[in-house]
This record gives sequence, C-alpha cells and structure tokens, in this order.
Amino acid sequence: MNRIASTFSAFKAQNKKALIPFITAGDPEPVMTVMLMHDLVQAGADIIELGVPFSDPMADGPTIQRSSERALQHHVGLKDVLAMVAEFRKTNTATPVVLMGYANPVEAMGRGNFAVAAKEAGVDGILIVDYPPEECEEWVQQLKDQEIDPIFLLSPTTPKARVEKVAKLAKGFVYYVSLKGVTGASHLDLGDVRDKLAEVRACISIPIGVGFGIRDRAAAKTVAELADAVVVGSRIIEEIENSTRSALLDNVSNLVRSLRAALNEINNTSISNDEC
Repeated sequence: MNRIASTFSAFKAQNKKALIPFITAGDPEPVMTVMLMHDLVQAGADIIELGVPFSDPMADGPTIQRSSERALQHHVGLKDVLAMVAEFRKTNTATPVVLMGYANPVEAMGRGNFAVAAKEAGVDGILIVDYPPEECEEWVQQLKDQEIDPIFLLSPTTPKARVEKVAKLAKGFVYYVSLKGVTGASHLDLGDVRDKLAEVRACISIPIGVGFGIRDRAAAKTVAELADAVVVGSRIIEEIENSTRSALLDNVSNLVRSLRAALNEINNTSISNDEC
C-alpha cells in the first residue's frame, strides 16, 4: 500500500477527512518551496499537491497563473520540481506528494523517463490536466509500473462514459472540480456539488477530493461533509502572493491550520456506492 492509499485508509478508520493544499513549485522563489512543504505538513496538510510551473496553465485562474509566472522567472522546470520533492523526502518519508501539471514538460522529458524520475524523487501521484483518460492507458501503465498513482479530474460536465473510463484507470483518489470554471473562481454551488458527487460515487470506488472555489473554512467544512478530501489552491497562493517574505511561512501555516480545524469538526460517515 503506497502513501496515498495508506493516508486515506487511516483516515477512514479515524473518521477524518484529508486536507490537500496546493502550491506551485518555485513560487515565490525556489528556495522557499521545500520550506513551505514542511510547514504545510506541520500545519495539518495530509497530502501536498505541488504544481509544475507552466506558461499556459489552461485550467488555472489568474492567481495560479501568476504563481507559475513567478516560478518561471526563476527558470524552474520539471527537473527542478523533482529535485525539490527529493529534498523534501530527505526528512519526510510519510506525507504523500502529488504533482499537478500539463503535458508539454512531460512530453519534453519523455513519459517513461518522467515516470522513472518521479519515482526516484519520491512522488506518489501525478495529475496531468490535458491527458484525456480515453488516450491514457499506456501512460497509466507507465505510472503503475513505478507504483505511482494516476489521478484524473472530473467536473460538473463530465459525461458518464468518461466517469466510467476514469473509474477503470484512476488510483489514489479522483479530483472532482467543484464548478464550471478555472481555479480561484468564487461561484461555488454546494448543492450542485452534492448532487454530482452522488452520481460520481455510483461509479468511483476510490476516494474523491474536491477542489476549485474553496476559499474559507466554512466552504472547506461543507465540502468535507460531502467528499473524502478538500483541495485548496488559489486561496493559499493568494496568501503567498500578498505576504512579505518574513511573514509568508507564518501566514500560510495559519491559514492551513484554520482549514484543518474546520475539517476536524466533521464526523465522517460511510457512503455506499450504487451500481454504475
């Protein structure tokens, strides 16, 4: 059982929900990334989602786009991101790390080469936004050969056929996009999330994390009542963007502690899956 599966298994036994904060590697500068990762864990992060900087992040709103731009100004590339994970692993061998990014950097390195390098660095899961599941069987096998979980996105507009395909390919957890839009959008409709997750759970047996549009502890708590994990990205990036260098770590840690406290108020209930 790998780190992601172990985390969710332990949380199910403890009636807890997982908190997955997102940061972009290299933002605001490369030297801060590993420090931020350790501070996220100390503040209550259960899984870290680490963004790979990219010049055209199509699923991301302006906030995360700016974080990629800041990282790219420091020339942070895919090899640098893997080096950051390896550095993190020198003192943290327990917390799962998921890389989130886009196809171009992976294709430039080569899918197989990237999977091997990610395993060596200590990566547990990979989400490539623009790899459609219908064309990913070879990619998924390359990841599974390295004991890395292939993670896929589902959204409010995902057709049932694609949900069924993701159900066959995904491991670790599925990332459900809670709204029709990009990261950082504010029009989160929790009623829609509740209804769609019920449909998704009819097909998906692995844990479901929900992200996009979760900006405060109230939203995090409500989403946690519906999902197995809560993913928070743009709100954390805003804290990084608006903090002085001396206050950055404390400000991000305080935000994550607040979110963790909100999730701790949830009593997990088992949700059975109907036939897809």
